[in-house]
This record gives sequence, C-alpha cells and structure tokens, in this order.
Amino acid sequence: MSFVTAVPQTLESAATDLAGIGSALNDASAAAAAPTTGILAAGADEVSAWVATLLSAHGQAWQAMSRDAVWLHQQFVDVLNGSAFKYVSTELENAEQQLANAGQWLENTGQNALNTANADSVFLFGRPIIGNGANGAAGTGQNGGDGGWLWGNGGNGGSGAAGQAGGNGGDAGLIGNGGAGGAGGTGAAGGAGGTGGWLIGNGGAGGIGGATNVANGTGGAGGAGGRAYLFGWGGAGGAGGAASLGTGGVGGVGGEQRLNLWLLR
Repeated sequence: MSFVTAVPQTLESAATDLAGIGSALNDASAAAAAPTTGILAAGADEVSAWVATLLSAHGQAWQAMSRDAVWLHQQFVDVLNGSAFKYVSTELENAEQQLANAGQWLENTGQNALNTANADSVFLFGRPIIGNGANGAAGTGQNGGDGGWLWGNGGNGGSGAAGQAGGNGGDAGLIGNGGAGGAGGTGAAGGAGGTGGWLIGNGGAGGIGGATNVANGTGGAGGAGGRAYLFGWGGAGGAGGAASLGTGGVGGVGGEQRLNLWLLR
C-alpha cells in the first residue's frame, strides 16, 4: 500500500486559521449582544415600545444564529484536526507494515540459508552447523544427536527397554552442553553423558542405572558424566540402579574437566 499523499501540516495550519476566524466571530457576537438585545424604547408611547421589542427580538435571534454558527465552525475545525491525526496515523501504520515486511523477509532469507547449510552439514558430517541435537526416543536406548559445530546442545539419550542400556547423550560442538545419558532398562546401565563444548559448555549427566527386583540380582550401573573442556564443568555420574532383593548398581563416574583444570595449575 502506498503512502497517503495528504500533508498533515497543511490541515493543521488550516484548522488553526479557521479557529482564529471562529474566535473573531465569537468576540464580535459578544460585543454586539448588549446593544442589540436590550434596546430601550425611544419614547413612552406604545409604538416606540413595540419597535424596541421588535429590534431586541431580532438581536436575540441573531445571537442564537451566531451561537449555532460558532458551534458549526468549531465542529469543522475539530474535523480538520482529526483528519490530520488520522493521516499521520495512517502513514505511521503503513511505514510500520513496510518495516515489518522487510524484517520478515530478512528473517525468512536467513532461516532458509541456515536450513540449507545445516542440511548439507548433517548429510556430510552427521551434525548441523547451528542447532541442538535430537533426543533419543524413550524405550529404545537410542543415542542423543550431536549439537551444532558452532553452537548447540547435545540431545539426551533415550531410555533403554528392559535389560537394555540407556543411550548416550550427544556431544556439543564449540559452544553448548552435552546431552544427558538415558536411564537404563531393568538391571541395565545408564547411558554416558555427552561432552561439553570445546570452548564453553558443561558435560552431560550420566543416566541412572536400571533397578531390578530379581533375587540376588544387581542393579544397573550409573552412566559416566560427560567431560568438559576449556570453560565448563564435567557432568555428574548417574546413580546406580536399586535392587530390592540383591545388590544395588555402582554409581557412574563424574565427568572430567580437561583444559580448565590444566589452566588452573
């Protein structure tokens, strides 16, 4: 939609000029009120009294017409002022819509370019450039997907079915946290946490070992926590699985912190 071509300043100026004219009319009417509405009779006779009454009535009628004229004039001034405001509002709305359209186009273009680049990266290397890894499906022991090369968290590992270990958490790229390991199925180990980002990021927590109620059975071991590199903390090891009639599982080892501990020496 094109911009409205009316000039709001012109309308405002015209409204101001008309307001001045209305003020002058109002002043003139007020000045004429006293001498035209209260005319005294020239003499004590009936004719003089009748003439004075007639002229005063005309003066009062003129005052009533003047008030109506001033009211109509003010309505016209208000319409002009309102029109100027509406024109300005319309121009602002149109400009806002144009900017919104441009912003949406840029966003769509950037998102399409990123989607294309991510698709190529996943095809070649199995992970996107920017984005989080997919979570493993529950009950499958599926590993979580790796996060993007530049930014993104690893996906969480899927929990295991009965007797199946939980999936490992996905690794982060440059910046991001490792995914948590999935819980182990009955009597099975939890998955290991994913590695944190090479620059910034925490390792993922290890998955919980699967519990068991088999006589003399052993609960599943907790998954190891994911390691961290330059700036971040290693993930906590997963708790061992409970065994109501046997031995509980061993807890997982916490994730190591490699480069940041070396820098603190």
